Amino acid sequence: MPAAPSSPIPAGLGQLAGWDPACPEELPDLLARLSGLPDPRRRRGRRHPLPYVLAVAACAVLAGAKSLTAIAEWAADASDRLLFCCGAALRDPDRPCRAPSEATVRRVLQHIDGDAFDAAIGGWLTARAAASRAADQGEHPPPGPARAAVAVDGKSLRGAIRADGRCVHLISALRGDGIVLAQREVDVKSNEITAFRPLLEPLDLTGAVVTFDALLTQTDHAKFLVEQKGAHYIAVLKGNHPTLHALVKELPWKEVPLLDRTRATAHGRDEIRRLKAATVPRLPFPHADQALQIVRRRRTIRTGKVSIERVYAITSLTAHQANAADLAERVRGHWAIENREHHVRDATFGEDTSRVRTGGAPRAMASLRNLAIGTLRLAGRDNIAEGLRHHGRDMARPLAALGLT
Repeated sequence: MPAAPSSPIPAGLGQLAGWDPACPEELPDLLARLSGLPDPRRRRGRRHPLPYVLAVAACAVLAGAKSLTAIAEWAADASDRLLFCCGAALRDPDRPCRAPSEATVRRVLQHIDGDAFDAAIGGWLTARAAASRAADQGEHPPPGPARAAVAVDGKSLRGAIRADGRCVHLISALRGDGIVLAQREVDVKSNEITAFRPLLEPLDLTGAVVTFDALLTQTDHAKFLVEQKGAHYIAVLKGNHPTLHALVKELPWKEVPLLDRTRATAHGRDEIRRLKAATVPRLPFPHADQALQIVRRRRTIRTGKVSIERVYAITSLTAHQANAADLAERVRGHWAIENREHHVRDATFGEDTSRVRTGGAPRAMASLRNLAIGTLRLAGRDNIAEGLRHHGRDMARPLAALGLT
């Protein structure tokens, strides 16, 4: 990529004037992926390329921006060199790069194709993770772990209330390393059940173990995962499958030995988890092989209040494919989606208090937060708030983290 300009832009960069700063083959990977998105705007009156606006928004959110106004303010403070690296169009080589206004950012995020945007972000994060593994191993990246963990869960954006009074609701597929592989908005006239298959359809889940809550424990989902995607599942049971839930609950669990016990203290709670597993022939659920009992004993440290919860689940994994410790880790990993993704978006980015609520902007902002969180986790930063502060102190840092320099 040619040297980035300072203000004013050297005349030698005049050949770059036009809609794209370079042909797609010369773009950094993130810009290349963003350049493949359909532009929702009419061609007449466009001042900025779509990948440029989205890249600026991604950098701003990685620097801690929580609103559309904050994104525009970050862009206004950025130097010509940084804007050029984000893909700014150069109409006149003698004029500096122009930052997108708040109105431009708003229009783009309100009308962007959310499915395509999430696919581009998930693809970039997945490729970055594979490249990182390859660098660590000193060889080409492997096709993936034989038992990769994928947790599926939904989240309502409480601040994004539509005209009919409903909140925007998103369903996500989160990998064990904190990367959101896919995300979809649940239609207001539907629920997570109908969004489950479209969410996972584009993903390569061969050999993966998909975990989900009771609402998504559906026979069609089990068949889809095992027979069409070559994956396994761990599914929680509750009252929506009363017969199966009663059957598993009434198993002689007292006679089953305790196979795993873990203890953890976090968020003001001391929690002990115990897991038992039993192979049950002919369970009345597609491909189910084992039944699980998970007992969670929680004690609130401040008040000393103790609560005990028993959760039952089924899995397509056999006892030879996953031992008790592995099963317990995967169940904990599913519950961790709340802390590693949803809680971070609420506590660190203020997602539930965000005033962004028009069109597709709430989902697009959630997608940008997923990109920021995934980028920081791949960089080895578990403290997301600290990572945002770090990138907010130097405007060049978000670009470097996103591979835009």
